[in-house]
Amino acid sequence: MSDRIGIAGKIAHAFIQSKLTPLIVIASLLLGLFAVIVTPREEEPQIVVPMIDVYVTYPGASAREVEERVTRPMEKLLWEIKGVEYIDSIVKPGVNLTIVRFYVGEGMEDSLVKFYNKLMSNYDRIPPGVSQPMVKARSIDDVPVLTLTLWSQSPRISGYELRRVALELCTEIKKDQNVAEFTVIGGQRRQARVVLDPARLKVYNTSAFQIMDALGKSNVSLPSGAYPWQNREILVDTGGLAGEHRRCGPGCRGRL
Repeated sequence: MSDRIGIAGKIAHAFIQSKLTPLIVIASLLLGLFAVIVTPREEEPQIVVPMIDVYVTYPGASAREVEERVTRPMEKLLWEIKGVEYIDSIVKPGVNLTIVRFYVGEGMEDSLVKFYNKLMSNYDRIPPGVSQPMVKARSIDDVPVLTLTLWSQSPRISGYELRRVALELCTEIKKDQNVAEFTVIGGQRRQARVVLDPARLKVYNTSAFQIMDALGKSNVSLPSGAYPWQNREILVDTGGLAGEHRRCGPGCRGRL
């Protein structure tokens, strides 16, 4: 019978009959328990995935021009960085946004250093009219964990009013200690639209560029120096801000 069970059967039979088998089982259980206790673990393990956004503006250029003169040359340079896994670009007229993602486990500081070195060593290749790249570092923690949507069934409430409500809501949410960042997307921002009348411009002998210059200089206050008066120093500002009214008492700033 013992000849027909083979080598495996003989080994199993030896362990069944051996008095060391219970000790080996107990030792294995103890080793497994020890490994469970000493193995480091986290409830929310941190995954390091460096991501970098590059924002470049090219005023007056079409989306095709931005892609040919900014997006493609910059992507070729960024692919030369060691550790880059993924590059994606969003191109709009006059604007380019390039998202660079590194491999999982790459250090954020090392990735930023390599990224900045590559960009700064190629600043001389920036075409005329293109702004210098604005860099923003991202990580896996920047992924939103809560998204709230505001809408109105009343046509009297515009997108501008909904955006104001969203900003007030974000201000209250920001008071929580566990909230790091919030972003408001959508709605209408407050802006003023100026429509020029060509006939009236001709009557006053004024051009559109003069109107633009006047609008750019309005609602601006600039320091213009100081002068002594009765053992005091009077600080002078030129210009003015809309809606600002105050009396100038002793030690305050004067305005012309």
